[in-house]
Amino acid sequence: MKYKYVAMNARNQKKEGAIEAESQAEATSILREKGLVVQDLIELGSNSDEPTSIWQMDFGGDIHNKKIKPKKLLMVFSQLGMMMKAGINLSLSMQIMIDSEKDVSMKKILREINENLYSGFTLSQSMRNFAGFPPIYISIVEAGEANGRLDDAFEQCSLICKKDIALSGKLRSAFMYPIFLLVLVIAVVIILTVFVLPTFAGVYDAFGGELPALTKAMMGFSWFLQTFWWLIIIVVVGLVFGFKTLKKSNAEFAMGFAKFQLKIPLIGPIIRQSSLARFSRLMSTLTDSGIPIHKAMALARDAVPNLFVRERVNDVLNDVQIGITIHEAMAKHPVFDPILVSMIRVGEESGMLGESLFKMAELFENQTNESTQRLTDMMTPIMTVVIGGIVALLVISMILPMFGMYSLVGDASNSKKK
Repeated sequence: MKYKYVAMNARNQKKEGAIEAESQAEATSILREKGLVVQDLIELGSNSDEPTSIWQMDFGGDIHNKKIKPKKLLMVFSQLGMMMKAGINLSLSMQIMIDSEKDVSMKKILREINENLYSGFTLSQSMRNFAGFPPIYISIVEAGEANGRLDDAFEQCSLICKKDIALSGKLRSAFMYPIFLLVLVIAVVIILTVFVLPTFAGVYDAFGGELPALTKAMMGFSWFLQTFWWLIIIVVVGLVFGFKTLKKSNAEFAMGFAKFQLKIPLIGPIIRQSSLARFSRLMSTLTDSGIPIHKAMALARDAVPNLFVRERVNDVLNDVQIGITIHEAMAKHPVFDPILVSMIRVGEESGMLGESLFKMAELFENQTNESTQRLTDMMTPIMTVVIGGIVALLVISMILPMFGMYSLVGDASNSKKK
């Protein structure tokens, strides 16, 4: 039989080709003798380069480019850390995880990593083949391999995952609540103007008479929504698409928007605090793992979500590389809190930079939690007033003509009496 293969050589280079063998096991064995680690092996027809069956085709995409969800990363690192703490070696731990993994793509990733381990590659080298493992985790694992404390490295990775998931959840809940209220306001406006107001419009037309300006305006708005709803959808989609395209293609626009985000009332402080919390947490973990300051700062910089804060961290990194201390470089930029600058100075002078950054990470995470709670507490009465105001405006616009109708009815009855 003929097999198409994808494999890695001793230099970690990707190789593709075809091979003749009696079975998959024999094909794998032949490739291993050539110094290749098999990543994918597909049986081909005798005179074709296509898989013999549609069921043999992998529709899941290339696992090397597949994104791994944070919760899945947390599960992997937590289980590996627990098993290695219990005295189980890495290969056996990997095999246990492969046997228990239900996700097909993750199972393939773990299986390939395990095969690479048997072929002499380190875990960090194997992880670099997959885009789903962020560079921060790979660097921590690499440092754990160097100092012989891989179990501690897994625990540090799981801690970062856990903190990131918690922080992301807080931010998501903080921003989703105002969005939910905004959608609710839009829904109320659409229901009242499109379904309720037209019903009253028929009554008003039957009685005749001059309508108040407010009622005319609301009825005009109702007509516009019913007639040009498709145009509104096109405009909204176009604005969203244009914004995303401009943000990706125009670096100046992206930087300006990132800076604007930090100035938004209530929301800006949350973005800045969460960015500094993530930076401090990662720097603390990376420096405690024995990773050099320059590399640790570069890795932490790339993980900062806000582009403006990320660029300021990059400026600090450039200054540190020419010999300036971290706290002196940070003091040049107002985006970094004075307390962060002071704590980093204490850490640098005492040789306990990791511990100082850890305390600052805890502080910024607590501030983020408090700010998100404050945002939620303030948005509730604000949006309640907004929704009440909109509903009151629509109700008033529907009630005002009724007074005019009463006067018309009264005039008509008086004329009949005469």
